Amino acid sequence: MFGSSPLRVPVGHDASRWSTFRSERTLVVAARTVTSTVRILESLPAVLDGDGRVTVVFAHDPTSAFNAGVLDLLHQAGCRVMPWEQLAEISPDLILTASENIEVPEGDCPVLVLPHGVGFQKQVPDSRSTGERLSGVVPDALLEAGRAWLAVSHPAQEQQLLAAHPKTAGHTVLVGDPCLDELLVSRPRRTAYRTAMGLTAQHRLVLVSSTWGPTSLLGRHPELPARLLAELPWDEYRVAAVVHPNVWAAHGAWQLRTVLGNSVPGGLVLVPPVHAWRSALVAADVVIGDHGSVTLYGAAAGAPVLLGAFGRDSVAGTAVADLAARAPRLDPAGDLRGQIEDAVRSHSSLRYAAVAERAFAARGQALTRLRRVVYHLLRLPEPDAAAPSVRSVPVADPPGAEVTSWLVTTALAADDGEPVVGVCRFPAVLGTPRRPPRRRCASRIWRARTTSGTAG
Repeated sequence: MFGSSPLRVPVGHDASRWSTFRSERTLVVAARTVTSTVRILESLPAVLDGDGRVTVVFAHDPTSAFNAGVLDLLHQAGCRVMPWEQLAEISPDLILTASENIEVPEGDCPVLVLPHGVGFQKQVPDSRSTGERLSGVVPDALLEAGRAWLAVSHPAQEQQLLAAHPKTAGHTVLVGDPCLDELLVSRPRRTAYRTAMGLTAQHRLVLVSSTWGPTSLLGRHPELPARLLAELPWDEYRVAAVVHPNVWAAHGAWQLRTVLGNSVPGGLVLVPPVHAWRSALVAADVVIGDHGSVTLYGAAAGAPVLLGAFGRDSVAGTAVADLAARAPRLDPAGDLRGQIEDAVRSHSSLRYAAVAERAFAARGQALTRLRRVVYHLLRLPEPDAAAPSVRSVPVADPPGAEVTSWLVTTALAADDGEPVVGVCRFPAVLGTPRRPPRRRCASRIWRARTTSGTAG
């Protein structure tokens, strides 16, 4: 299997014989899940850009319940991957990871842990016991050894960690959030992202966001995407779904598409689990989410939010808990179109400003701060090059299958005494209850020609 054999180059006992680049330091990225690995792949290149002094290799930790897809991701990115066991045989200068649940070998090299979401806002199953733990916190042994450094996006998270885990005292670093920085700087390109998704100015994009686990949006309401397609006219709306990579890893793409039923051939844009969710979020007109990070990113970026679920595994007193107190709840059994239109109509771009202020500090500075921390821990001076700039997210590939089967409804009404015909197209999502339309479709209305007072 790719990545299962020990590396001889660029690390190994005789690596210097085969290396082209003569580096001064070795940085090992601990890759355990797709979610955590993607976070490193999206930020590390800008931090080390143009610096040949640092050799980077990836160590694959296969012990996660969500380990599926990690090796494929690293292979597609062109990374050099070594088995986890080889980490004990080399002497890295820094271990970097966005997964706190790793068992690093004994030694004295520092371990920098980046968040793979927003803060420390969720209780997750503990793989070392039958209980739960706070997501984002490394094992006590690593804290006691003084090797771990936890990157946070806001000072409030430092206080939260200090109260919940006193051993984190003095081992947090305020970095900010590079993902939010990218989302904010990408907003001027919103039209390009929408065009790539097949949207026009007349379309509203409804983005369904689900984290993983039984209390997630899809865990509670897997039928919601199909119902949205059945109730939202195609000429006015599109529906996309961002599903947490852990769902893809745990259940597989086949099972996910099976659970979603006819939604994908019925027009649902099932956003790939790597990278593309960011451009979809910028393109969205409204987010229907849960207690996952994508929902909070959407609110911080100024989008209207409806909460379709909110799990008990969320942590009280965090920014996402504040979001739950402010965002309207979606009634999945109610009039979906009406609730979406109400959310858009009543929304203000500053509605969730206080929530965002509590979650994200040092905006626009995350890459600069991260570079400073990385080079400090590597014991190298920062490059002379200018600080890394925040770049907009790439435009994603166009969505896949087109809708080929339709349900068409028509209605005849009077407007200032003249007959008006309205026509609405809906994807024919089989087996999905359809709520009778309560309003005309604005995009498909025209005045009927009349002959002797009869509509023709």
